[in-house]
Amino acid sequence: MSQSDIQAIRADFPILQRKIYGKPLIYLDNTATSQTPRAVVDSVVDMYYNHKANVHRGVHSLSQEATDAMEASRERVRRFINASSVEEVIFTRGATEAINLAAASYGSLLSEGDEIILTVMEHHSNIVPWQLIAARKGLKIKVVPIDSVGRLDLEAYRTLFNSRTRVVAVAHISNVLGTVNPVAEIIAEAHRHGAVVLVDGAQAVAHTQVDVQALDADFYVFSSHKMYGPTGIGILYGKKALLEKMPPYQGGGEMIGHVSFSGTTWADLPFKFEAGTPDYVDAAAFSTAIDYMTGIGVEAIARHEDELLRYTTERMMEIPGMRIFGTAPGKCAIISFLIGRAHHYDTGMLLDKLGIAVRTGHHCAQPLMETLGIEGTVRASYAAYNTFEEADAFIAALRRIAPMLQ
Repeated sequence: MSQSDIQAIRADFPILQRKIYGKPLIYLDNTATSQTPRAVVDSVVDMYYNHKANVHRGVHSLSQEATDAMEASRERVRRFINASSVEEVIFTRGATEAINLAAASYGSLLSEGDEIILTVMEHHSNIVPWQLIAARKGLKIKVVPIDSVGRLDLEAYRTLFNSRTRVVAVAHISNVLGTVNPVAEIIAEAHRHGAVVLVDGAQAVAHTQVDVQALDADFYVFSSHKMYGPTGIGILYGKKALLEKMPPYQGGGEMIGHVSFSGTTWADLPFKFEAGTPDYVDAAAFSTAIDYMTGIGVEAIARHEDELLRYTTERMMEIPGMRIFGTAPGKCAIISFLIGRAHHYDTGMLLDKLGIAVRTGHHCAQPLMETLGIEGTVRASYAAYNTFEEADAFIAALRRIAPMLQ
């Protein structure tokens, strides 16, 4: 993208004009959540001011408008990930709830002694839900290790399968290391053993074009707020045949066919998994966010971020004591690092005083941190609106604070 393209994008994000401690805000915490452009906020305001009514239940015009907006968004998501049907697109509160839904519902179909394969780089959201169902059902969890640069050990992965393997759950992109996992290969191997695969795509959808049919993913989850959209809305994609045999995750209105005290039947997909009044306002805004992102171009965003990643990484490694965790080829624009033996929190606090927003801590990936032999890292991550000038300011800030920390 050209300099004028970037400046035009930045103009869509009022928060980027803020100052922190008198310094221009440099927002490098995009892996945690991206910022939101005016068009998306305008969509939220328009829904509340002009189209607010409960969906799917009313014959009046406002209800029909709200329903149409929500279902148009479902279709927009379907096209974005190339699902075969809107019946396979379920709205959730985010990737975390989507994984919990899949783990609880599909997991309820498993039997004692069945096995689940996870990886050491998973976010807690793709560990704990599986642990919960494993404890309830007497399941066994196995874990794929990583190599020295942060790639999954695929040879070790292949040895973990046996006749009781039922599920593989894997991140498309590591939120700590930036490693882009070969999910198509991982899925194909699992399918050879009759296992289903859930892919945590929370870090992928804003940086790479996702085609769930080409991947042959059984489940794929992601959140709006990491792709320039509103918080509190996300997606569970699931193959129709799997979703049809899974029991409901929650009970209530919307997800029923007929209720009586003698028994209840369930609504058809996708509504079977959408109990209660849905967040139709943010669902509509989610569609706007997808339009915004695809209007720039997912591939164009990825190229820009990759240029920033390579430029920043090379200059960071010139700083004495710099340690970067995750150096796999083709990684995403996520840089987790430590300076010497300085605590990650101290580094993050000093950067904040200079107007630079980064993430510090274990990033909801404590098993990975244990594998790396550290408590946590500082994490900087790029988005479409970040600039080379910001990268230079970030490097200058690191050079300034590094002597204070060692």
